[in-house]
Amino acid sequence: MISLLRSASCSAALVGIAISWAGLSNGLAQVEKLKGPPVAAPVLQRSFADWKAACDKLPSNRALKGRWPRKEMLPLQKFSEFEEVVTAFFAQCKTGALARSTNWVGSPPRSDQFFNTDTAYFVASPKSPNSPAIPFQPYAQKVLLSPGSEIFFHADFHGDVRSLLVDLTWLNENGYLNGFNITKPSFSMIFLGDYTDRGAYGIEVLYTLLRLKLANPDRVTLARGNHEEVSLQSRYGFLEECRRKYGSEFNPQKVERAYDFLPVVIYVGSENDFIQCNHGGMEPGFSPQPLLESTSRLAFRFIGPLHQQRFTTEHPDWLTGAASRKIASQYLRDFIPESPIDPTILGFMWNDFAVFADEPDLTLDPKRAFIYGSKSTRYLLQSASTQNRRVQAVFRGHQQSPTINPMMRRLLASKGVFRHWQEADSAAKVEAPISELARILEHDELRGIPPSSVWTFNVAPDSVYGQGCEFSFDSFGILAIGASFEQWRLKVVNVPVPQ
Repeated sequence: MISLLRSASCSAALVGIAISWAGLSNGLAQVEKLKGPPVAAPVLQRSFADWKAACDKLPSNRALKGRWPRKEMLPLQKFSEFEEVVTAFFAQCKTGALARSTNWVGSPPRSDQFFNTDTAYFVASPKSPNSPAIPFQPYAQKVLLSPGSEIFFHADFHGDVRSLLVDLTWLNENGYLNGFNITKPSFSMIFLGDYTDRGAYGIEVLYTLLRLKLANPDRVTLARGNHEEVSLQSRYGFLEECRRKYGSEFNPQKVERAYDFLPVVIYVGSENDFIQCNHGGMEPGFSPQPLLESTSRLAFRFIGPLHQQRFTTEHPDWLTGAASRKIASQYLRDFIPESPIDPTILGFMWNDFAVFADEPDLTLDPKRAFIYGSKSTRYLLQSASTQNRRVQAVFRGHQQSPTINPMMRRLLASKGVFRHWQEADSAAKVEAPISELARILEHDELRGIPPSSVWTFNVAPDSVYGQGCEFSFDSFGILAIGASFEQWRLKVVNVPVPQ
């Protein structure tokens, strides 16, 4: 499985990624180094209204039909305009909550590694060409909120800036935002990864999200998806998009380095209850318990090393069935991540979940990732919890398809947010039409959060996904945190997106 997955992802040894990336980016091998020491974030004057008006003039992804927009139409005419926002983001990371050592559980980051934006883990060390310049250091984040708080959730955009701006317009009209600024008390935003690739407007999506992050440093969190990774972006269009738009001015190293400051998993909650928020699935090699027990409202912890095989040995009852145990024995391992896909995949970014409750605890898609069933997921959530802090559910994206399949039918029948393992559903209905599924699956606007539940959020519609599966509404959730977990409610919002 691992060799097939690595091949499907264009992966190689760490140094090989840097070499192949240079070739694939067609003449961008000589990447300009990032300049100068960190500086204060510049004042970014462009208003949300002006930005939206410029983006509204762009043809939709569906209208482009795989082509690129004309350069004179671009809302960012020069790469330096986008680079200014990335530079401000780096400065924010180096001076804000992420930089405070008291917010880190375990060892805090080193300035010459984690915060060294002059180089990257996918760049070879000048002293040792077979070693990376700095280590890959993925991290987890905890966000502790008060009862009465509300949290916005959205999954994959894949270069669909049109849907993102429709969502933000809705939030402006409903009093949550004023332009890029959060104005509603106790409101936060979490985005679940995969911002680029497969669409023509990845740079515009990133610009919009970074403007939100800069305006609201501790209230907007961007999770890192599997497409926030150099080898996938070399295959699925983002590096080509930037080369087409900006030519030799494009600095890929600076963009790719920005992803290292995005957490691969977020534990958001209030008092004793938390939800695991990430792009992909479970990661049995990581224990969030020390992070959950920390006293900081915002806290961070490095992911590695991962102890998947140790967890399996110490918890022999977490998997049932000989086939699931064989997969775990053969493929789970103890390792230090060298990249999101080396020496194997990082589960928070890549893994999936079974659709039906009676599927095996652990299966394997050789071209993609591991698939976790209901029982093994419940076990992992309980193992991640402490006596005082409980991980109750998972919010994520990732599992959508550009062609209609059992998951996409359920996402559409559920109005864009599907809860796995519902009692009325079963493998006998695997190919049931959307109209039938809509009668048996949850699709109300307001929904409770059962313990040990997993929720998949749909992808934005101005995309190959929306076109292939014939939907034109975007979906997001607003989670209201009650005084007790039983009172937490997810409001599912659908907004039409012009195509």
